[in-house]
Amino acid sequence: MTQQGEESIPHPGCAEADSPGGWAPCPYLPDRASRLVGQQLSPELTLLPSAYDRLLSLNHRRSGRLIYRPQCPGCQACRSLRVPTATFLPSRSQRRTLRRNADVKVEIRPPRPTRESYTLYERYLAHQHDGRMSDGPEAFVAFLYDSPTDTVEIQYRAGSDLVAVSLADRVPSGLSSVYVFFDPRHARRSLGTFTALWEIGHCRGAGLAYYYLGFYVTGSPKMMYKAAFRPCEILDADGTWRPFDAVGQPVAALRPVAPGHDRSSRA
Repeated sequence: MTQQGEESIPHPGCAEADSPGGWAPCPYLPDRASRLVGQQLSPELTLLPSAYDRLLSLNHRRSGRLIYRPQCPGCQACRSLRVPTATFLPSRSQRRTLRRNADVKVEIRPPRPTRESYTLYERYLAHQHDGRMSDGPEAFVAFLYDSPTDTVEIQYRAGSDLVAVSLADRVPSGLSSVYVFFDPRHARRSLGTFTALWEIGHCRGAGLAYYYLGFYVTGSPKMMYKAAFRPCEILDADGTWRPFDAVGQPVAALRPVAPGHDRSSRA
């Protein structure tokens, strides 16, 4: 099962973020085309947490200073998923993951890129991805640490070793996961799952109603792990948050656009 943080998402090294509104290969489903619409915020602009909270309910996400949502004619498969923290119940497997990581120390701090975190990021990408996202320290900072809104960095350590880093945005209704990267040498710990579990627990303890896990895409193996955090809710095509089981499968029936068609054929 793919773990948290492994899905491909837009970043300053990808065409999707460089030219919102253009067509690109879908990062989630094979032989599909995707298109994003959104706005790249200039350095002097900020995004109020309350405004971003509203955008989350409109199926938007953030990557660096890009605020975007998928808009692919014929397809609505990318739907935001969130976990109601008060009713979340970890599965037996998730409880085992928590026990395996009982020694991990967690620190929430302001986002600050370091050589240590960049080294971990490079190690993660070398193991998880195909090289598209490894664009050097400047892209690392722009992708994860140049944020227009209220963002925190959550560091996870086993002893003195930094084993995982999570970036998340704080909004009035909860915490929105931006990206997670972790040390592939600690595969037994299931760190992608553990970081999500810890952050859900943190939200519950802080009285935050929801933990936002980003997009869920029916039919994408990269997204399957998100549905394991139950109960959870998915943003339906009509803009209503509904229990996952009520809307998860119908989304799969939508026919996405195949790449290679001109834009007029996609309209």
